[in-house]
Amino acid sequence: MEPSKVDMTGKVCLITGGNSGIGKATALGLAKLNASVVIVSRDKDKGEATLIEIRGKSDNRNVDAMTADLSSQDSVRELAHDFRGRYKKLHVLINNAGIFLPRRVPTVDGLETTFATNHLGHFLLTNLLLDVLKASAPSRVINITSSAHRGTTIDFDDLQAEKKYSGYHAYSQSKLANVLFTYQLAKRLEGTGITVNCLHPGVVRTGFGKDVTGLMSILVRVGSPFMMSPEKSARAAIYLATSLELEGVTGKHFSRGREERSSTESYDAASAERLWNVSAKLTRLDA
Repeated sequence: MEPSKVDMTGKVCLITGGNSGIGKATALGLAKLNASVVIVSRDKDKGEATLIEIRGKSDNRNVDAMTADLSSQDSVRELAHDFRGRYKKLHVLINNAGIFLPRRVPTVDGLETTFATNHLGHFLLTNLLLDVLKASAPSRVINITSSAHRGTTIDFDDLQAEKKYSGYHAYSQSKLANVLFTYQLAKRLEGTGITVNCLHPGVVRTGFGKDVTGLMSILVRVGSPFMMSPEKSARAAIYLATSLELEGVTGKHFSRGREERSSTESYDAASAERLWNVSAKLTRLDA
């Protein structure tokens, strides 16, 4: 995987969770390739600060910041509406924002926050921007997942973890949902010129997981020196977003930029279909 040299002038890229970690490093990399980059962050001030930093480091004025809380469906709908008001094209959508919560927290919509943020928010945003992606084809959707999707299943009987909650299961289930969503969307978009792939960027040293406690916090601390820098892991995301050799490649799982089979559970077509239908209902997609 060579560092990208593709000139992205005139290409519009939208990145959720773009104010820190991999999202920020990916945004900077794309801005350096002359893309028009829109970063989405939950905190307006952090987004503005990142915007100024990326403009300065990339020497690219076409960097924009938008604010949205992906755990809130109204906020996601507002983001899609505002984006469409400002842009007529979208060539690359990178669904990157993600959280890990040690305790169960309900969202404003009454859903479990990890699932709502990591999966439902991106499911809704992507669907709301599909016609813009179609109008910009060839275009790409990249869902950031994790190796944590392995060894888990979607608990359809307790999707909102109302019966029992485990921070790790909630996170790994949401990451499996990212992969299932990728494959299902790729299938639905065949022939449209939109490709959909997912990426495990590697274990990255970011502020992610700073709220965890107990054993997980020890693992995060001990493992930190061995983790990849956001800059290094962002190379894979930039490669998926720009590489000419990936033109037309869709419905695949990549690990650190190389195509790789995902977990056995992630290829369960019935599970993917069921997850899509449940997600559409929970997000009132057809409303």
